[in-house]
Amino acid sequence: MAVINRIAGLADEMKAWRRHIHMNPELGRECHETAAFVVERLKEFGVDEITTGWAESGVVAVINGQGEGPAIGLRADMDALPMEEITGLEYASKTPGKMHACGHDGHTAMLLGAAKYLSETRNFAGKAVLIFQPDEELSGGGEAMVKEGMMERFGIDEVYAIHNGPGLEAGLIGTVAGPIMAAVDSFYIDIQGKGGHGAMPHESVDPVVAAVGMVQAIQTIVSRNNDAQERLVVSVTQINTGTATNIIPDSARVCGTVRTFDPHVRDMVEKRMGEIVAGQAASFGVESVLQYDRGYPATVNDAGKTVFAADVAREIVGEAKVMDDAKPMMAAEDFSYMLEQRPGVYAFVGNGEGAMVHHPAYDFNDEIAPIGASFLARLVEKAAPLS
Repeated sequence: MAVINRIAGLADEMKAWRRHIHMNPELGRECHETAAFVVERLKEFGVDEITTGWAESGVVAVINGQGEGPAIGLRADMDALPMEEITGLEYASKTPGKMHACGHDGHTAMLLGAAKYLSETRNFAGKAVLIFQPDEELSGGGEAMVKEGMMERFGIDEVYAIHNGPGLEAGLIGTVAGPIMAAVDSFYIDIQGKGGHGAMPHESVDPVVAAVGMVQAIQTIVSRNNDAQERLVVSVTQINTGTATNIIPDSARVCGTVRTFDPHVRDMVEKRMGEIVAGQAASFGVESVLQYDRGYPATVNDAGKTVFAADVAREIVGEAKVMDDAKPMMAAEDFSYMLEQRPGVYAFVGNGEGAMVHHPAYDFNDEIAPIGASFLARLVEKAAPLS
């Protein structure tokens, strides 16, 4: 029950890789320099096949094992966030307005560590497929890679990913069968009224009052339309309207997010929101248009693979530091598209105390990199053992 010795010996290299990536963050599908860095390392390791250009800047590489066996996919995300770093660290972002505030730099370093070990040892059958994915944060690079035929081209049979978890004990590995991350949808309600003087509202058709009515009514979807045992979040996050205290505006806009785990709840929310917006618009005499955009689906772990992954985790960190009944999160993740295509598992490795992801003071804990890399490598060795 320990980190793989060889991977423990790569700790300083993984730290150096991670900090280089951290200093040079890239957004969305523009992860070209990060991809070039990854490719350079993979060539040094002697992997058998490297392909580039997936979702514009993604990298997929193959390490052949010994003999016939399954293809095990291991995925790491590479992109950063559009925000300013305030850590003051010596390896802080060198690019204003861009920061690795979600630990994707660490995820990439961990997969590189696993890749180096697997290339050296090849103590498995079949092949390890290394997936370095751009654009997890902005517009679904994972979905793009799936649509571009990645699963079929490399014959991937099962797929795994790991994400750091601030607030979780450092090195603890947590996962759960079934949904672990939510589906995410966005809604935009445009309300058209008739503006006028704030002292003479009877001569106007007030979109502000209509917006307030819609916001209040939308909240009843959770409290009155949803089974209390079904997890659901509906949050209005923007109300944009008006220019002065004495002017009733012509229009207003209401925006927000919806988080669900179950498809039938997702369908219900979209239907009810359409009914509420139309009904409230008629009630207040305004015109309205609802745009409801479905984003990433729920991230759903395969039950059997979850048992398997938890057992692998126990070999690395011991029984006391494995949580196989982790509480699902209402945040979203585009690894969901890969899990829709193949059975697999999404897991967390504790980052320890510190700032939460997407915070300008966040930093990945380099001490957990050997744990995550060992977990990824052992998933391959245990899923595709040599006879």
